[in-house]
Amino acid sequence: MTPIAPTTSARPDISESTSGTSAAVACDEPVLEMSVVEKVRLAPEVVSLTLRSTSEEELPAWEPGAHIDLVMPGEMIRQYSLCGSVTDRSSYRVGVLRDPRSRGGSIFVHDTLQVGDSIEVRGPRNHFPLEPSSDYVFVAGGIGVTPMIPMAAQALSAGADFTFVYCGRSRESMGYLPELTERFGERLIVNADDESGLFDLTGYFRDPRPGTSVYACGPAPFLDATVSAASNWPSGSVHIERFEPLVVDESTKAEFEIVLGSSDTVLTVPKDRSVLEVLRDNGVRVLSSCSEGTCGTCEVSVLSGGENIEHRDTVLSPEEWDSGEMLMVCVSRCRGGRLVLDL
Repeated sequence: MTPIAPTTSARPDISESTSGTSAAVACDEPVLEMSVVEKVRLAPEVVSLTLRSTSEEELPAWEPGAHIDLVMPGEMIRQYSLCGSVTDRSSYRVGVLRDPRSRGGSIFVHDTLQVGDSIEVRGPRNHFPLEPSSDYVFVAGGIGVTPMIPMAAQALSAGADFTFVYCGRSRESMGYLPELTERFGERLIVNADDESGLFDLTGYFRDPRPGTSVYACGPAPFLDATVSAASNWPSGSVHIERFEPLVVDESTKAEFEIVLGSSDTVLTVPKDRSVLEVLRDNGVRVLSSCSEGTCGTCEVSVLSGGENIEHRDTVLSPEEWDSGEMLMVCVSRCRGGRLVLDL
């Protein structure tokens, strides 16, 4: 590891969540002022950041699967999974992949953010919680390894059986490989594409293991292949976190109304506008980041009408979709009628 010195669609039986960049939370959500105390290059395109509060106060607690928002210049907000120790209340650790398709977030972290710099942090939030089980399979593709690290650590601490499958283009690109090898030993299965081709997910998941929970995170094709390979496993066995939005049928969009619960104000959401856009047009401030339904920043509580929600996010679980109690206002809509929002 090389320290970087400072310079001047979803199946109903698959639990899905996402990390990306938006969700409706109260605008007065606490913001932490934090400082970069360590920046380490783990791989050519991956850096690890360690952040501490500038006030040296104890940080909010979190559980495996949680992420934080980094608030960057130009009001960019990007989500990164916490991959440090849940018992460490003095610092947060995240890993950031330099994405060639970046809209500026990962480029800022890699090229501009340095040790000693301050950055605003929101959260943590968790849309990918680890449920209790006696046996797990953790499947990680590329940077999708980050939420899996604290999950595996918790499984180890709880005495659960688990296997950790870590896949990447090459060993050089798998920045967390040394750490995982040391911590998890024989529980770790490593697959480097340039050595042995794509990992045989179909073969690995051929025989269902009732009682085993599968947690997976990584690029969309990798997750799709995982879900397909484990399609014969018991319903509810597979839990995934996506970084990319769902592909949806745009022709189903309909005009509908939203009601602001605090004032009974009625607003119309046209077919070609999102709830988030209409709220902002009318002076209602809602935090958002990805505008793709992948990060959970714009999550808003629904007071009534939830049975008519057309969910288009990858953050909420199937059970949360069915409850009708929450709405990702950047992408999700209503099939008609009204939604009363807790705003």
